[in-house]
Amino acid sequence: MLDDQDIIKLQSILATKQDISGLRTELKQDISDSQSTMLLTLASKDELKQEILGLRTELKQDISDSQDKIMSVVATRVELQEVRKDMADLKKLVQGLIVSTDKIATAISNLSIEYAAISTQLSRHELWIKQIAEKVGLKLVTE
Repeated sequence: MLDDQDIIKLQSILATKQDISGLRTELKQDISDSQSTMLLTLASKDELKQEILGLRTELKQDISDSQDKIMSVVATRVELQEVRKDMADLKKLVQGLIVSTDKIATAISNLSIEYAAISTQLSRHELWIKQIAEKVGLKLVTE
């Protein structure tokens, strides 16, 4: 059987009728406060529609701005074709320069060989002139 001390212990652990009725009153007040707060913060349907339309407009503008920025950075097909054409023209120009440079190098090589032949012939003529001058008895003076 339960004695008075057990009942006192149970009362200290479990909620009493008074505790529950006070809690019920507090809950009703909290719910009432929450409802009034929600009603104050919620806008009318028209205001919500206007807000949504404004957000949609802003989003569309942001997307449009983003697309414009992307298009200003990304090359289009036409631009790529122009770059390819320019590269082909540049390639032809470089090939032409290489051919011209090769022709000039060949001409310089030929001139170098010809110069060596002329230099050798000049040295030979100079030697012959000295020999002729010795045989004739002429003294050559360089002035």
